[in-house]
Amino acid sequence: MFSDFKIHKDRSGFIDSLLDWFKTACVTVVTVMLIFTFICRTAVVNGQSMEPTLTENDILMIWSLGYKPKQGDIIACNCYGLDKVIVKRIIAVGGQKVYIDFVAGKVYVDAEEYLVDGIDNITTDQESNYKYPITVPEGQYFVMGDNRQHSTDSRDRRVSLIDRDDILGHAIFRILPFKRAGKL
Repeated sequence: MFSDFKIHKDRSGFIDSLLDWFKTACVTVVTVMLIFTFICRTAVVNGQSMEPTLTENDILMIWSLGYKPKQGDIIACNCYGLDKVIVKRIIAVGGQKVYIDFVAGKVYVDAEEYLVDGIDNITTDQESNYKYPITVPEGQYFVMGDNRQHSTDSRDRRVSLIDRDDILGHAIFRILPFKRAGKL
């Protein structure tokens, strides 16, 4: 009679432990999903368009929560024309005027040459949706890769200007490869 009670007690203890483990696992999964949906996520760099800043297969942490896009930020965004997420640098925000001198290979924003530290690529690729100069409409962004001669970006009609709603967030940290990991 006492042994039957012990077996029943052992079973109920095991079931309670199993339920506790299951609850913990569910809470963990939901928490991770919420974090990666609303706070941050990861993105993988595809291609050479962001070299030398980023290289192919770099894995980035993208910050979303409360992010307000600004000129110079590296972002991940949905690109429906290419049917993928792309990683590019914001060159101009709504209200700014972009002019590209394809002969001299220079990009100007609001009549000043747009320069990025460590990037000295010229811009002679003339494929474009626009006659320059253009004024970027509010709520949209003109993006380019740092490797301008090998970048499909706002100059290409498949990408064009990026809407605010399509921006997933700001690239803040390179996770992989480990030897290049660090803040961007």
